[in-house]
Amino acid sequence: MPADARLWVFQSNRALSDVEARTIENLASQFITRWTSHGAKITACCSVFYNRFVVFAIDEQQAQAGGCSIDSLNGFVKELGQSLLVNFFDRLQVAYRHEKEILSCHLSEFEKLAQQKIIDESTIVFNNMVISKSAFENEWEVPVKNSWHKRVLGS
Repeated sequence: MPADARLWVFQSNRALSDVEARTIENLASQFITRWTSHGAKITACCSVFYNRFVVFAIDEQQAQAGGCSIDSLNGFVKELGQSLLVNFFDRLQVAYRHEKEILSCHLSEFEKLAQQKIIDESTIVFNNMVISKSAFENEWEVPVKNSWHKRVLGS
C-alpha cells in the first residue's frame, strides 16, 4: 500500500486468540474480494496487529471509499464482533503498553491509572484515529505525551 493509503483501525475490547486473529484475516480477505465503491473494485488489505487491532487499508488511487463502501466495512466488522463476542466499536477503550503486555481499559479507568502514576507521559498508547498508512507507521504507537491521551495527565 502507498504511504497515503486510507486506513481504519478497529480495536478489540479484549485480546484475541491466535485462532480468532487468523479467522478475522481470512474472513477479511474474503470480504475484500467483493468490496466495491460505486461499482469499482477496492484495492485493500487487512491485518491483525498484536491480536487486538484489526486494520484495513485501501489504495484510494485505485478507487476511493464512499459512504456506502465505508458502511459496508463497518457492517462487516460489526458482524465479526458479534460472531466472536468482541466489541470493535467502543471508542472509550484505551489501549496501552504495560511492561511487555498490551492492555486496554475504559477512558475513565485510564484517567485513574494516570492519577495513581501507573501510567505517565512515557507510557505507550495506541492512537486509533490515524487515517493513513504513513500516520499509522509514525503516529499509531506513541508515548502519551505525543497523543491526544495526554489530556488525562491533567497538565
